[in-house]
Amino acid sequence: MCGRFASFRSAQDVADSLAIAELAHDAVTLEPSWNVAPTDAVRIVVERPARSGRDAGTGEITRSLQVARWGLVPSWAKDPGVGARMINARSETLLAKPAFAKPLAVRRCLVPADGYFEWRKLALPPGAGPTARPPKQAYWIHRDGEPVLFAGLYEFWRPRGPEPAPWLVTTTVITTAASASMAPVHDRMPVALTPGAWDAWLDPAVGPEHAANLLTQPVAEFALRPVTALVNSVRNNGPSLLEADPDPIG
Repeated sequence: MCGRFASFRSAQDVADSLAIAELAHDAVTLEPSWNVAPTDAVRIVVERPARSGRDAGTGEITRSLQVARWGLVPSWAKDPGVGARMINARSETLLAKPAFAKPLAVRRCLVPADGYFEWRKLALPPGAGPTARPPKQAYWIHRDGEPVLFAGLYEFWRPRGPEPAPWLVTTTVITTAASASMAPVHDRMPVALTPGAWDAWLDPAVGPEHAANLLTQPVAEFALRPVTALVNSVRNNGPSLLEADPDPIG
């Protein structure tokens, strides 16, 4: 799974990397985070018909940087709380899951990141009791300064009622089986699309089957760095979370 990542690159840097034409104000002002957690606000890259400006109403597709809450809430959900359990979507079952099939067809996005965190479960120490939990070593998984674009889906939700309410935009990160280099840490990893797949993934004209096939292509490889347990708490944030653990376990 992918349950914690970092996103500290500026909105303009993201826009320059992906030829983004429109930057939402809240995407520009979103604070950098070295410890993004479920239900946090995150940036997403989408392509949709322009709703404002000179291209509004023309059908022109605009690539924009928006903000969504991490944890997808299906449009038919009764309560947005379900999003906390839908931070990830398995690539192998997207077409079969109602919560993900529609977004796969019409609401795909890229989730900019600078890397993510994962925890490797280690063997119990000798003499550990029956209720003891295996120790874990945290890792910072990144690409040596290069931007990472996770394949994602997004959705719109708002409560039903007599009074109109604002739309809630939510997103999920798609995962796949871990590559050979990542498997010793965890059996799943986020799909980090290579630059050659970005345009097709975002293109609304690309159908769901074709989009799903993009997820089976080789994904970007990452570098691993053991880091301290500071990242375990969402209260901790800052560049120090990326520093190497001087005494890693395992």
